[in-house]
Amino acid sequence: MLTRHSHEGTPLQRELYFFSLYRLLEAGLFGLVAFTPTGFLSATVHAPILAKLAAAGYIALSIWLLLASRRSTMRLRRQAAIGMCLDLAAAVAALWVQDGLESGVFLLMMFNVGAGALILTAQSSLGFAIITAMLPVADYVHSRIVGSSGRPLAEAVMFAVTYLAAAVLFHLLGRQMSQSQALAERRGLELANLAEINEVVIRRMRTGVLVVDGSHHIRLANEAAWALLGNPSPSRRELADVAPALHHSLWQWRQGKGEVPKAMVLAEDGVEVLPRFVALSLTDTVLLIFLEDSRIYSSRAEELTLATLGRLSASIAHEIRNPLAAISYSAQLLDESAALPDTDRRLLEIIHSQCQRMNGIVQNILGLARRERSQAESIELTTFTRRFVEEYRNNHPLETDVLQAVNPGRPVMAMIDPQHLHQVLTVLVQNALTYGRDPGQAAQVTVAVRADGAGGPPLVEVVDRGPGIPPKVAEQVFAPFFTTSEHGTGLGLYIARQLCEVNQSTLSFEPVPGGGSCFRITLPGAQSLFRNESAAVAP
Repeated sequence: MLTRHSHEGTPLQRELYFFSLYRLLEAGLFGLVAFTPTGFLSATVHAPILAKLAAAGYIALSIWLLLASRRSTMRLRRQAAIGMCLDLAAAVAALWVQDGLESGVFLLMMFNVGAGALILTAQSSLGFAIITAMLPVADYVHSRIVGSSGRPLAEAVMFAVTYLAAAVLFHLLGRQMSQSQALAERRGLELANLAEINEVVIRRMRTGVLVVDGSHHIRLANEAAWALLGNPSPSRRELADVAPALHHSLWQWRQGKGEVPKAMVLAEDGVEVLPRFVALSLTDTVLLIFLEDSRIYSSRAEELTLATLGRLSASIAHEIRNPLAAISYSAQLLDESAALPDTDRRLLEIIHSQCQRMNGIVQNILGLARRERSQAESIELTTFTRRFVEEYRNNHPLETDVLQAVNPGRPVMAMIDPQHLHQVLTVLVQNALTYGRDPGQAAQVTVAVRADGAGGPPLVEVVDRGPGIPPKVAEQVFAPFFTTSEHGTGLGLYIARQLCEVNQSTLSFEPVPGGGSCFRITLPGAQSLFRNESAAVAP
């Protein structure tokens, strides 16, 4: 609930100041009557000396109250109460020392009663109104006692009723003003809080926000926008100076009102930014520019691509299983024939082994699409890579191409799903034999196992001696659907890297000095787990 304590705010202090100015005007009129010749203002002064003393005192006290109203050392209600008492005393003195201006005095007091009711409490304002209402009644009674021709009783009653009504109405008006002021203060505080929150949110937004005027002068910029602009000097506020390309694009947009802004780089060594423009007024005097990092859209597009790829891969793998099962079953039936030559039986073994390998690949794709966990186990990389190379030679005629395994001559243990590692090596070796050769030359591919004796992770590298991969292409070789071949799908290296990540491994590209490419698989060591467990149990 609002209380009358809210009357002591700044707006009512201003009203008290104007009330004091009005009181000074009343004192000046009283002094004019007291110090002018008798009859000049159609008023008869009975006691000139007393009138002058009363007028001088009223003027002096009015000036003091006017000065006090500009300071906050005295409470507003106390100042208003003192002023009302002074006004009543001055009105009594004016009625006592002169004749002919009674109605004027009563009219002047009407404003005093209303102004006092704005500031004082209900009881105080009503009390002063009652005292003031007694003045015209007392003047009427006095005129009847002395036998002079005074005002009629109806006029005195009218003044009295007017004083009481003015006190009530002005007090209600003051209370309404108090409530409105309190509501305005609350709304102002809420707006200030919202403005502060908006400012914090805008400053912390990852999207850059610029506010420019019609002449492309930067009025406001958040931290993200300033960073995308290259963190220029704060004194540089002209958009044409800070970002000429953005200035030109904004100007073209304002001229066309429909041209879609293109992505651009606003700072040296900066990222590609996609601007969006919004006019905040019909006259284009305030313009809002959103600067969004294009990498956000790329990541979103990649997420959608990966989701689509997962569903597509699962659907294709599911459809492949049925004909693959038929091929495998037919090969088994042929293998049971007694009259089958040894050469054909060797071909059936290749068909059967490749069907099993293909079935494993299908299962891996399905597991990748479903985000299934790998079945990691401890394997010895030297033996694994040697067998992989021998199997690949037997199943894929190399002709003049060379595929060899290189190992450190000692066991190297690692934790990985062997089927996943076999699939990854198959993709890397096929790419190396296909693309890792100079024109007219045979491919030379090496599957090498390396391990740092100081406790480093085990590495498996597939190295070729071909022309290598340009840096621009190397940045995208692991992206889905990216390929430089007319017959490629762009999924091999992507699936290989995903399989490595499922096994807590990494697949990276390393250029080879002198020409060639190296795809390195960094594996988690099997012995590191045992060392960690031993360290935990040792205490």
